[in-house]
Amino acid sequence: MMAEQDYYELLGVSRGADLHTIKAAYRKMAKECHPDKHNGCSEKEAHFKAISEAYDCLRDPQKRAAYDRFGKAAFQNGAGGAQDPFGAAGFEGFSDIFSSIFGEFMDRNGGGRVNPARGADLRYDLELSLEEAFAGKEATVTVDALSACETCGGRGCTATENCARTCGTCGGMGKVRAQQGFFVVERGCPTCRGSGEVIADPCRACEGEGRTINKRKLTVKIPAGVDEGTRIRVAGEGEAGVRNAPNGDLYIFVHMKRHPVYAREGTTLIADCPVTFTTAALGGTITLPGLDGAKVEMKVPAGAQSGEQLRQRGAGMSVLNGRGRGDLVARIIVETPTRMSSKQKKLLEEFRSTETGDECPAAKGFFGRVRDMLGG
Repeated sequence: MMAEQDYYELLGVSRGADLHTIKAAYRKMAKECHPDKHNGCSEKEAHFKAISEAYDCLRDPQKRAAYDRFGKAAFQNGAGGAQDPFGAAGFEGFSDIFSSIFGEFMDRNGGGRVNPARGADLRYDLELSLEEAFAGKEATVTVDALSACETCGGRGCTATENCARTCGTCGGMGKVRAQQGFFVVERGCPTCRGSGEVIADPCRACEGEGRTINKRKLTVKIPAGVDEGTRIRVAGEGEAGVRNAPNGDLYIFVHMKRHPVYAREGTTLIADCPVTFTTAALGGTITLPGLDGAKVEMKVPAGAQSGEQLRQRGAGMSVLNGRGRGDLVARIIVETPTRMSSKQKKLLEEFRSTETGDECPAAKGFFGRVRDMLGG
């Protein structure tokens, strides 16, 4: 029954409506009842086909004139020379309006020419010492990448004029369409690679691409404070694009070498510092090398325990893209001697004979609880 409705009534326009009004009415209704928006509802699909048939007729002056005079009878049994609106010729017109309505989902360029292929981004892994990351540096990196062809200047051809001609596959649009039912799928043209042009006299050095593989050396500034996994973007230093299309970018990923003294947590430097049990008991001083070349002296308090941390503010790592420095932490590890002279053993025996148990309150408290659990 839907197919028997008047075309003007289907689109909700008057018989004297101009093409702009008809087109606007169809766009609005097509968006509202497109099958993809209604999970393949058969009723919506039938309505969508009906309004598409109506639009295809009324947008064509000859078909519209025939319809106004004879109605749908003008298109039956070959009358009026009209074609099935969903035949080969009719669907081409439909695909154009479909693209104008739903093109935003297929091509952000609004149906214009596809830009020539931009160069690929490159990755470079750079290993730094902790001192280099602390101070920052200018690093020289070498990359093997596609660069603009020196022979043709990146144009891809040897001629100075009329270098390129319009691609015959895509007609200069840089993309081709494939129709699948109601859908129109667009992709980059395989012949011209999206540029819309074909090189008439290709450069022999680059075979018309306008780029060749070369070894390049770059000097890159590494800021102070970088850490493992820091990514530095160098704009425009990636691979060259096809025939002077924009270059890609170079991304430098930082990796840190193991340091002989320090571990790192953000901007904090941590050193595990073994001290003798006499230093831990009586107190003393430890000296650590600062990354800026200065010595960092830290006092060990008398009675220091393993795991105790000594902190020196502002002696740690540089702050990336900021000011100041983090902290330096010395983590005390009390070391028990494994080899002693007879004199040292005698002195320790004398010391043990004088112990009352109050010298080590943690041990006294722990073993007191153990005795209570053992019932004695």
